[in-house]
Amino acid sequence: MSHDPGPAADPLSAYRAGLAEGRLLYQRCTACGKAQFYPRVLCAHCGEYAPEWQESAGAGVVYATSAIHERGAEPRNVVLVDLDEGFRMMSRVVGVPADSVAIGAPVRARVVEEADRPVVVFEESGAA
Repeated sequence: MSHDPGPAADPLSAYRAGLAEGRLLYQRCTACGKAQFYPRVLCAHCGEYAPEWQESAGAGVVYATSAIHERGAEPRNVVLVDLDEGFRMMSRVVGVPADSVAIGAPVRARVVEEADRPVVVFEESGAA
């Protein structure tokens, strides 16, 4: 599903507008066909001015994970997730202890409000 936020929108503003609507947008290059995330004006793979907006279904697997332990706070995780559409993004997995997030775990994205702005988090999906 393509989503074109309009020619006047810069990539970061267009991405944030998608989040505000509860959607995870990424770009796919119409020249080379590769997906990219974080949004850019140019394709990060071939350099063409050809990225097109698409909406992610949000399904992916954990590529890497770290549990961060800070004094006086509950541990939290930071993950890299490979999404089914072919891009990788950094976020965190919610609803499980930080040390329990496993590489290869199937996850699904969800947009939530934090500090008055929408952000993407992941939940374990249990389906490979």
